[in-house]
Amino acid sequence: MLEILSAAPVTLVLLVVNVLVSFHALYVDHSMFDRFSFRPTHVAKGEWYRLLTGGFLHAGIAHLMFNMFTLFFFGPWLELALGSWRFVIVYFGAELAAHAFTYVRHRDDNGYAAVGASGAISGVVFAFCLFSPLSPIYIMFIPIGIPAIVYAVLFVLFSAYAMREGQEGSGSRIAHDAHLGGAVGGLVLTIALFPSVVSIFLGQLGL
Repeated sequence: MLEILSAAPVTLVLLVVNVLVSFHALYVDHSMFDRFSFRPTHVAKGEWYRLLTGGFLHAGIAHLMFNMFTLFFFGPWLELALGSWRFVIVYFGAELAAHAFTYVRHRDDNGYAAVGASGAISGVVFAFCLFSPLSPIYIMFIPIGIPAIVYAVLFVLFSAYAMREGQEGSGSRIAHDAHLGGAVGGLVLTIALFPSVVSIFLGQLGL
């Protein structure tokens, strides 16, 4: 584990920060959810920091662990493929795209609030799939590998369900729209930063 993360310093920092911030909000200062969650109406009033801070808070342990497990699996590989600075752009760009999409849909909903890194991680997962869409992904209790591109789609569907189940602990709603926005953001940014990935993707699929 340490060998993998030592080659991917940005992924390591993101994992640590997400865990520390989320644990602090869950068990020390629950008011952080109100002060830093993504709230479209607050963003409209100039609280732009919420576009990023909401991505470091999680509704509960299951929500946090699912996101961090996915980031641990895909993040180091993508960081090595893109380079650390491109990886930073894809990660945070996907988060901004996720929140931008959510903002458009909920900008007039004063009660809407969301937390979680799923938008950014959706971008990471879908970016990975551009490089290696058929790589087998092994999940607990499933004896056969699932192609990465299938896992990516299942991730979006399952994370939306899992986070909805755990939202009561945070007092915030999860931005389900963020999964789509983050996925699209990750795809577009990866292609823009690494155009040859399109040929890699098509080649992997035999096209």
